[in-house]
Amino acid sequence: MALPEKDAIIFHPIGLIRSPFESLEGMPIQPSGAKDVEGTIELHGALEEGLQDLEGFSHIILLYHFHKNDGYKLKLTPFMDTEERGLFSTRAPRRPNMIGMSTVELIRIEGNILHIKGVDVLDGTPLIDIKPYVKKFDAVPADRFGWLESNADKSETLKSDERFV
Repeated sequence: MALPEKDAIIFHPIGLIRSPFESLEGMPIQPSGAKDVEGTIELHGALEEGLQDLEGFSHIILLYHFHKNDGYKLKLTPFMDTEERGLFSTRAPRRPNMIGMSTVELIRIEGNILHIKGVDVLDGTPLIDIKPYVKKFDAVPADRFGWLESNADKSETLKSDERFV
C-alpha cells in the first residue's frame, strides 16, 4: 500500500503552544523531563466555547505538529538508546505525519488561554487538538515496554540533540 499524497489530509491548527523553549536543541525529550516547566496554549478565539468543562480535568493530552522537523527515517537511534530501532517503536519527532503528543497538567483557563505545566514543546508549536486525560481510559495496565523497559527513566534527564534538530 502506498502512502497517500502529502496534501491528502489537511489539519488546521486550533492554536499555538507557548513555552520557554526557543530552540530544538537542549529541550526535554518527554514531559517527564519538564515536570515544572510552565507554558500556555493560545487557542483561537473562535474555539473558546469548546473549553467549557475542561477546567474540571487535572491533565490534558495535547496533539501537535512538529513544524520545525522535516523528513524521517524508518530506522533510527532514539534519544534513550544506543541501538538502531524501528521508528514506530520510538517517540522520535521526525515521523511521516510529524504529529506529537504530550500529557500536561492543566493549571487554569483564562478565556482562550490555557495555563499548563510539564510542557516539553517548542515555543510556537501549532496545536492540532486537546483531549482530557482520563486515568480509567488512558492509563491502561501494561506488562511489556519493549526496548524502553530499562531506558524509560532516562526521559527525566536527557535533552534533545542534533539527531532531531
